[in-house]
Amino acid sequence: MLAKFYTAVAVFTASVASQTFTSCNPLEKTCPAHPALGANSIKCDFTKGKCDAFNHNPGTTINYSDKGALFSIENDKQAPTIASKKYIFFGRVDVELMASPGQGVVTSVVLQSGDLDEIDWEWVGGRNDEVQTNYFGKGDTTPYDRGAKHPVTAPLTTFHTYSIEWTSKKVDWIIDNKVVRTLNYADAKGGSRFPQTPMEVKLGTWVAGLQGNSEGTVEWAGGYTDFTKAPFQAFYKSISVVDYAGGDVPPKDSIKEYLYGDKTGSWESIKVVKGESSNDSKDDVKVSSTTLQAVPSASSTASGTASASGTKTTGASNPAVTHTPNNGTSTTPSTLPVSGANSNIISLFGSIFTVVAAAMIIPVF
Repeated sequence: MLAKFYTAVAVFTASVASQTFTSCNPLEKTCPAHPALGANSIKCDFTKGKCDAFNHNPGTTINYSDKGALFSIENDKQAPTIASKKYIFFGRVDVELMASPGQGVVTSVVLQSGDLDEIDWEWVGGRNDEVQTNYFGKGDTTPYDRGAKHPVTAPLTTFHTYSIEWTSKKVDWIIDNKVVRTLNYADAKGGSRFPQTPMEVKLGTWVAGLQGNSEGTVEWAGGYTDFTKAPFQAFYKSISVVDYAGGDVPPKDSIKEYLYGDKTGSWESIKVVKGESSNDSKDDVKVSSTTLQAVPSASSTASGTASASGTKTTGASNPAVTHTPNNGTSTTPSTLPVSGANSNIISLFGSIFTVVAAAMIIPVF
């Protein structure tokens, strides 16, 4: 049994290495700056139709109804995915959704940066009693205890609100306004593998239970997917995104973009450039007290705690540049994820495949 476990981990790791991808890693070279959400927020009700704050990945078709945005998979070539046009540098994300049933089918909410920091929610379509959480720092897939499973009532047939509140100090994963897991900065390899660089927000579904995928990936996903039972449908009803712009609360000033000041990938090195952000969408709204009331702080939510592996459950052409962990920064570059047909799954959900590396030893909270 133990030998089988280590073999599986080796297979998982090989799969992960081939799947993890970024179009431009700012720890390796100079990359474009990330457009910032900044003092704006995203508030999208998918029951009313398309959200202008997101780009659709090539090949993605989304339909809308009173249940929200329908992400449907009918064959093994589909992986409907959308990604936010702007980035957040710490912040809060709330998504109301009903995950897709279907063996081997995965529903995801992902925050991911250009240097492969990542924070995930994931639902495996064969399990109607749980959701999984995970995180990655700089694409590092070790140790294999970063993932966790959390009980939730009928996530494949019932809508729930899943949230992430992310600061320089910790990450809280929240279900229906109750914190189910907390990752503290120091518990992620002393902070070196704590997710801490500007991220885009991605929503999507994909099939892990495919012929040709590693045995470990298929096992993690619950088995091979039977496409005679398609379509496999997930509904995303709404999303709210608030940017903390390097601090612990939303900024008061407009923020144009985020740039990497050096190749350390530390949050202190990220430069917060003040100024008006370009291409504001109709779904970007100014953060106000009203907005924040709809996005309650994780610190005020219910607790219930246990611990495992370092986690506990419970503008201008010459822009003003200052650095603030919400107090301002200077200038140098960042990364924009690739958006081409060849990268449909890999660029947007590539490192999600790393969850399989933790699948064999995920604790249940």
